[in-house]
Amino acid sequence: MSAEGGTGDVRTYAYVTAAYWADTITDGAIRVLVLFYFYQLGYSPLQVASLFIFYEVFGVITNLFGGWIAARWGLKSTLVGGLSLQIGALLMLALAPTAWLVVPYVMVSQAVSGVAKDLTKMSSKSAVKMVVPEGASDALFRWVAVLTGSKNALKGVGFFLGGVLLSTVGFKPALAMLAVLVGAALVMVLVAVHGGLGRGSAKARFSHMFSNNRAVNLLSAARVFLFASRDVWFVVGLPVYLRSVLGWSFWEVGGFMAIWVIGYGIVQGLAPRLLRRPGGQVPSGFTAAWLAFVLAIFPAGIAIALATGTDATTVLVVGLILFGVVFALNSAVHSFLILHYAEGDRVAMNVGFYYMANAGGRLAGTLLSGLLYQWQGLEACLWASAIMVLAAGAISLALPRTGGTALRHRGTVTAEVDAAGARG
Repeated sequence: MSAEGGTGDVRTYAYVTAAYWADTITDGAIRVLVLFYFYQLGYSPLQVASLFIFYEVFGVITNLFGGWIAARWGLKSTLVGGLSLQIGALLMLALAPTAWLVVPYVMVSQAVSGVAKDLTKMSSKSAVKMVVPEGASDALFRWVAVLTGSKNALKGVGFFLGGVLLSTVGFKPALAMLAVLVGAALVMVLVAVHGGLGRGSAKARFSHMFSNNRAVNLLSAARVFLFASRDVWFVVGLPVYLRSVLGWSFWEVGGFMAIWVIGYGIVQGLAPRLLRRPGGQVPSGFTAAWLAFVLAIFPAGIAIALATGTDATTVLVVGLILFGVVFALNSAVHSFLILHYAEGDRVAMNVGFYYMANAGGRLAGTLLSGLLYQWQGLEACLWASAIMVLAAGAISLALPRTGGTALRHRGTVTAEVDAAGARG
């Protein structure tokens, strides 16, 4: 990136990452607070899932436009916008009415939160290339793994924090406390991050958001099914099952989900070591494919075990741990490959397109999680998960069998977009 603060400015990147962490903790806490608060009020699993529809829909839209906005005005604009909107979403939830308007009102607040989270994520993920030398694929894999792993570990902290706050201070005071956390991150970015985090260019066209890179398109399609396979049972089905069928408390469910996501993040951070190949080769599309096929074993196995009457607590705890390990490795490989495949002069656009697909997968998984659980219970959610993972693996077989294309330019958000304009 031709950042005004200097290419490879690690300190600036640290500020960006810290802001992302604050937003990630908040995002995880909001999910648990909304899920259990409204389920406690008597909403059905499908109604609870509907509260998150706009969150995911606007995540798709945000990733579509976010990369273009960053290319025009720099990553700082999208980062500041994301943090500001998250504060607005928290305050909206804290002022939620109790009348019949509460459902559409909360859906709108979740839409704002979805925009905020994806703007912040796109900004920090794109900024990874600021600190990675040109062509250093191994270093890129390590940096991406650390960022993605820490993000997911802190989202787990957010799940735990949401459960604790709901059990102790209550719904609205918890939201006010989270708004203070995000506000502190926003002040830090405004004061400490100088320049625009990338030189904007008026020549960045919205049409460039739609990738013509075959590898990016295939990886994005695989990402849709991969993340739908997780959320189809993890978002609504699993926590509602633990609470309503197994009788766990809000604190216990939030704590368990937190521990799982924290462990998931740790595995992602260790992915470069766990997937180390002879000769220092980085993961390829084939790595993503075989990890997906292995992953499909676990939701299918859990569904079969539950159907045969095996102790549900043991099956879910053990099965979810195994699922989490393989899913984390697969997700880490995806996160590396998108930056590896991304074209140097339109990194933010490629990343935005990819995370648009990611949000689409989450949207499908969230809707199906509530629908399938209400229709046929947790087992239906698990079988849907297994089918989706197999689809992700099949698509990944068409990805390049090498570790990706060479990084043709130093990682930039826009660099010079003249070449892109000439092509497009």
